Amino acid sequence: MKKYLVVGNPIEHSLSPKLHNYWIKINKINAIYEKKKLNESQIKNLIYEVKDKKISGLNVTVPFKQKVIPYLDEITPEAKETQSVNTIYLGSNGTVGDNTDIDGFQASLADTGLVGKSSFDFKDKDIFILGAGGVVPSIIFALTRLKAKSIIISNRTRQKAENLKKIFHHINIVDWGVIPNFDMIINATSIGLKIEDRIDFDFSNVKNKFFYDVIYNPSETNFLKTGKKFSNKICNGKWMFIYQAYYAFKIWHNFFPIIDDDVIKLLNDD
Repeated sequence: MKKYLVVGNPIEHSLSPKLHNYWIKINKINAIYEKKKLNESQIKNLIYEVKDKKISGLNVTVPFKQKVIPYLDEITPEAKETQSVNTIYLGSNGTVGDNTDIDGFQASLADTGLVGKSSFDFKDKDIFILGAGGVVPSIIFALTRLKAKSIIISNRTRQKAENLKKIFHHINIVDWGVIPNFDMIINATSIGLKIEDRIDFDFSNVKNKFFYDVIYNPSETNFLKTGKKFSNKICNGKWMFIYQAYYAFKIWHNFFPIIDDDVIKLLNDD
């Protein structure tokens, strides 16, 4: 039986096993997908388990998307440009790190009816991102590919945002708490994983914008509740989560799984 894992810290909130095991079961694949809380000191041995074929594939979440890279034999061009890996597999020349977050984020926007629609043309839009780690490089890459007008970053530790600017020179940085003019705001921090978490920004004058939270569990964070309270469109990270898994599944199993009403119900029931 093949074994797949999603690793991170924290990892309790992850619905990846639920989704992947559903796809594995309906496609009659002899495999299991589990989650594992990881410490940084365990990364090297975990990658060796992929090399030794004890593990057939890994998904990587915060805070290890950059930290796994030195232990891999190669990374894809997208993973190299973003310096972010979320999917690992064994290739012909050793372990390979890939990044399905980019296409996952872009596909999630298509499913909200924003990509390719006159209602949201990224070429004319200012995008404000909260956070500078984890999935943020992938989001910047996707937004750049979609020709966003400008990308503004704010992070509680400004130096992390400055480090990100070394990779993506075109982004702008503002101090945490400052709210620039924007058309879309993305919460890419971990603030919201706990029910009581709040982003202490005053959004009372922000209306008719788009609030997007990469967090999908809980389904409506306080960030999204605030956006909705002030008449903004909101969307959680459920579709991004589904699509990054969809592309990872293709890498591992050589075909795309079905995304249907049963998949949506499966995740909504959690």
